[in-house]
Amino acid sequence: MSNKCAICGKGRVVGGSITRRGLAKKQGGIGTHVVKNNKRVFHPNIQSVRALVDGRVTRIKACTACIRSGKVVKP
Repeated sequence: MSNKCAICGKGRVVGGSITRRGLAKKQGGIGTHVVKNNKRVFHPNIQSVRALVDGRVTRIKACTACIRSGKVVKP
């Protein structure tokens, strides 16, 4: 089973981590400049929970947003 929510399908998202150098203008410098843009991954908060699926108790992976909102029916 992958690291994905069984209810909403939320998975990992790829983004960037921007590295800046320099002193800010309001602090007396010439401004910050982008030096690097590293790739990084944002992972969802996936929990393994026991839930009622089609009348049976099974173990599914669900994100905490679905658990809190009541989309996961617990036995």
